[in-house]
Amino acid sequence: MGAQWKHGPRLATAAKRGALIGKLVKEILVAAKVGGPNPDANARLWAALENARKQSVPRDTIERAIKKGSGQTDEAVQFELVTYEGFAPNKVPVIVECLTDNRNRTAPEIRNLFKKGQLGAIGSVTWMFDHVGVVEASHPDASQDLETVAIEAGAQNVEKATLPDLPAGHIGARFICDRTDLDQVSRALKEAKWTVTTSEMSYIAKNFVELTDAQRQEVAEFLNEIDEHDDVHRIYAALN
Repeated sequence: MGAQWKHGPRLATAAKRGALIGKLVKEILVAAKVGGPNPDANARLWAALENARKQSVPRDTIERAIKKGSGQTDEAVQFELVTYEGFAPNKVPVIVECLTDNRNRTAPEIRNLFKKGQLGAIGSVTWMFDHVGVVEASHPDASQDLETVAIEAGAQNVEKATLPDLPAGHIGARFICDRTDLDQVSRALKEAKWTVTTSEMSYIAKNFVELTDAQRQEVAEFLNEIDEHDDVHRIYAALN
C-alpha cells in the first residue's frame, strides 16, 4: 500500500480549497445579480472580485459567474440569503448567513449543527447586534487621518484594522456606515485612492462575551464546523 495515507491530507486540503472557491463564486453571482456586472459601479462585486483574485480563482470561472449572476446567460441564479441565529457554546450569540438554492435542505442541517452535542442552541439574538454597512480598505499613505477620511466618505465610525495581506507601510481601516450608504462610502474611498477589499452588510455585536482560552477554543471549534457547511456564507459572533 506504500504511503497511501499521505493522500488524505492532500484530499482534505483540496476539498477545503474547493469549498472556499465555491463560496467566493456564490458571492460574485449574488453581487452581480444585485448590483450589475460593472465592478466600478458595484462595490460589492468589486470586493468579491478582489477576494477571488487573491485566492487565485481562475479568470474564466470569475467571468462565468459575473455573466450568470447578471443575467447574461440562460442559467438562472436561484440563491437566496437565509439567516439563522442562536448561541455557540458558553452562550456566545451567533448569526449565520447562508446562500442556498434549497431552503428546505439548508434549514434542518444548520439547526442540527447548532444542536450537535448540545453545544449550541437556536434562539433570537439579532437584537444583540447592529446591522450596518462595513467597508475594509487600505491606503499606501500610512499618515492618513482616519477620522477625516471617514467624514469625507460619509462613514459614521472608523477603526484602524490589521487586514489580511496588508502591504508593508500601508494603513488598513474598517469603516462603519448606514446600510443605505454602503455603495456611496465604498465609491468615495476608491476615489480617494483606497483599495477596498470588503464592502458588505454586516452584523456587529453590541457587547462581547468574555471567555477563558479553553472556552474560546470550544467556540472556535463549533464555529469552524458550521463554517464548513457548503451553504454558509458568513458567520458573526459576539467575540473580540
